Amino acid sequence: MLPGPVFAAQSPLALTAKSAIVIEASTGEILYENNAEERRYPASTTKIMTIITALEAGNINDIVTVGPNAVNTEGSSMGLLVAERMKMQDLLYGVALVSGNDAAVAVAEHISGSVAGFAGLMTEKARKIGASRTNFANSSGLPDPNHYSTAYDLARIAAYGYKNPKFAEIVGTLLKDIPRKNNQNITYYNENRLLQIYSGANGVKTGYTDDAGRCLVAAAKRGNIQLIAVVLDADYMFTDSMHLLDYGFNQLQEIEMARAGDLVDTVQVSDGIADAAHAVARDSLFVPVAYSNRGAFRTVVEIAKTISAPVSAGQKVGVVKVLFHDKEVASTDVILTESVKRKSLFESIKDFFAKIFTDFGESISLVLQKV
Repeated sequence: MLPGPVFAAQSPLALTAKSAIVIEASTGEILYENNAEERRYPASTTKIMTIITALEAGNINDIVTVGPNAVNTEGSSMGLLVAERMKMQDLLYGVALVSGNDAAVAVAEHISGSVAGFAGLMTEKARKIGASRTNFANSSGLPDPNHYSTAYDLARIAAYGYKNPKFAEIVGTLLKDIPRKNNQNITYYNENRLLQIYSGANGVKTGYTDDAGRCLVAAAKRGNIQLIAVVLDADYMFTDSMHLLDYGFNQLQEIEMARAGDLVDTVQVSDGIADAAHAVARDSLFVPVAYSNRGAFRTVVEIAKTISAPVSAGQKVGVVKVLFHDKEVASTDVILTESVKRKSLFESIKDFFAKIFTDFGESISLVLQKV
């Protein structure tokens, strides 16, 4: 039984994959799964974590010198040359688009000094994400008894990746001109055919070895709904993935939880020429809601009750958060709609004496009433 919220299918989908899952990325909600926690070889879907780890532990502007170990790595390749110097970002495109094992090794050795050291970083990050049934032995996905994952873990890892715009850009690129030795450009094309044939497709990674079978972590976004589908050891990985994505989109609808410009609260302003200022939501917030889980969402507002002048229109004074089972899945700033200047010394003195006279008058009134 998988942990977390699950919207179970009424009947099994007609899939060829041995393991499969589709989740909504922002909430992590499982919309359909079959054998999603079975341990399997992930093949080159491994490279999703390779890219995530490189983006977080490395610098995309670094110049990487390709070593012989990278060049001699078996399997799919960018065709790198020994001592070739390339920008890390270009190598990551090679990892994503053509599943370059040579590029994956070059990146690993540049960041950690060895593939084993980099694989350790990958596994550590996977565990932090929540992919507890995953262990990486290399950065390429080549078969190894200690290199394994599950469909559910791979979905979680990919969903995490999409929080990084650079990750989303790299894995969603259809083709890329990459400068190579002697300043010659080579055009690399993405092996993920869904980018061309499925509406909203925006990543993620194919994979194949004899041990793993055909594998695909696929992603698609329509409106504000980002889905991740995983199929492992599938006869028809692209067809299976489209069935999963179709199913997922059919279960969800976008609900507006906050609208840009809507009044959130009135904030008191101290020492200002005005006593208060209006605070509104900066952006609209939409969340993907399944028919079964509407009650799991709630909105909370965290806002300052009093601020000191001067303040400016557009100044942040709080945040609106949307929670799903108490986990934050969306947020926007609360901002002021008007500026409030600080009182001048004359205005402060004037207000001080006005308050004294007002208080004095109220006191006299009370005395007279008692007499």
